[in-house]
Amino acid sequence: MHAFEQYQTDGFFDEVFRDGHAVRQHYDGLIKSVSALSARDYALRQQAADAAFLKQGVTFTVYGDDKGTERIFPFDLMPRIIPRDEWEHVEAGLIQRITALNLFLNDVYHGQQIIQDGIVPREIVESASHYRKEFRGVNVPHHIYIHVCGTDLVRDDKGTYFVLEDNGRCPSGASYVLENRQAMKRAFPHLLERLPVRPVDDYGDRLRATLAHLAPAGVIDPVIVVLTPGVYNSAYFEHAYLARQMGVPIVEGRDLIVRGDRVFMRTTGGLVQVHVIYRRIDDDFLDPLVFRKDSLLGVPGLVRAYTAGHVALANSIGTGVADDKATYAYVPAMIRYYLDQEPILPNVPTYLGSEEQDRKYIVENLDKLVVKAVNESGGYGMLMGPSSTKEQRDDFKKRVLANPRNYIAQPVLSLSRHPVFVEDHFEGRHIDLRPYILYGDKVQVLPGGLTRVALKKGSLVVNSSQGGGSKDTWVLWDDTNELALPT
Repeated sequence: MHAFEQYQTDGFFDEVFRDGHAVRQHYDGLIKSVSALSARDYALRQQAADAAFLKQGVTFTVYGDDKGTERIFPFDLMPRIIPRDEWEHVEAGLIQRITALNLFLNDVYHGQQIIQDGIVPREIVESASHYRKEFRGVNVPHHIYIHVCGTDLVRDDKGTYFVLEDNGRCPSGASYVLENRQAMKRAFPHLLERLPVRPVDDYGDRLRATLAHLAPAGVIDPVIVVLTPGVYNSAYFEHAYLARQMGVPIVEGRDLIVRGDRVFMRTTGGLVQVHVIYRRIDDDFLDPLVFRKDSLLGVPGLVRAYTAGHVALANSIGTGVADDKATYAYVPAMIRYYLDQEPILPNVPTYLGSEEQDRKYIVENLDKLVVKAVNESGGYGMLMGPSSTKEQRDDFKKRVLANPRNYIAQPVLSLSRHPVFVEDHFEGRHIDLRPYILYGDKVQVLPGGLTRVALKKGSLVVNSSQGGGSKDTWVLWDDTNELALPT
């Protein structure tokens, strides 16, 4: 296949090619294999992967879309490869980061020393919409707040990794990592055997072990459940998928009841005590006795059982203060403060609307910046300055000035690109990476993660709800990449 003949890097950092058409060493085996196929053969494999996603219901939901809500999660067959030395750098940075974030959460819900020492402003913490002042002084199992984290990474035009944001509440996407790998095995059954690619299939076992570690003292074989808002939630596919992977029940709030500060699950055989809940419901909806009184999704009395230590929650209540995009700006300072280390993975330079000088810079340079609402996700509540209209910039100027705490701004990074198959050839598209970090008896990072890709030409927005898709991510055991054909 001559599908790479016309491929252009267009001045961006390209994950596969350097200096024009020279293939990076860790991609050499893959490119040889793909180039040995005809465009029609490759397209048929892509179509087969799409059909399998459709048949197996690998979907997500887009709310408020007149074209329908249920969508197949777009998948591009050309995998992203990360060599061992590069991955070791990323892994060390992620472990460092989640360690500092958990120390921060334990601190702000107890002594607040980091605030007293002037490292993080009190206003930033206590005005965060997901800060739960009710949980000051509440101890959580092993002092771990974030047990499952999905940290979004990007690379700039020099190939440097930056942390774009931390997702420490209910991070989604792990199910697609596992499904993408299965799709690759079906499409190229011999390729993965011939390349030293680290497996991701044990994520369910890793996740279950992480959750079991949180069980109340003395519980040897804990009952673990996945708590979902229900089938109409945008990530319900993932909730059910991960429950199957772990071999645990999936439940809704109505399936659980609290008695004597303990949580029980209704079963056909009677009530069964639950020890650990992997909750995929936001704090606001967890317990109508504490948070939103109109919530029908949660469990009345759950918070009481949690604070009594009879049931564990992953992730803990109140982790959203570390998720806040304004708090994000202080994570490098947290790493220095708690760990006495320099950050391994840098933040993207960030301007805070709450800071007078930063705010002035933001409103005067809207055409050059990406402006984000601190509590929005999925690519919503965002201004892409360079591609915005004057009307949009004027609108965001008013928003920033009216509610400065709610906005941050960052320079537009020249995100790295990766080949994507388009009709009968490959074109470059911008990508990011969401690795998954688990914090149980130790911190571990799944070797790979969700490579998200902006399928629209020129777009920098990788979110599935905004037209993005994903790729399988291959982390190599070693840095050799010899491939024995055929595919």
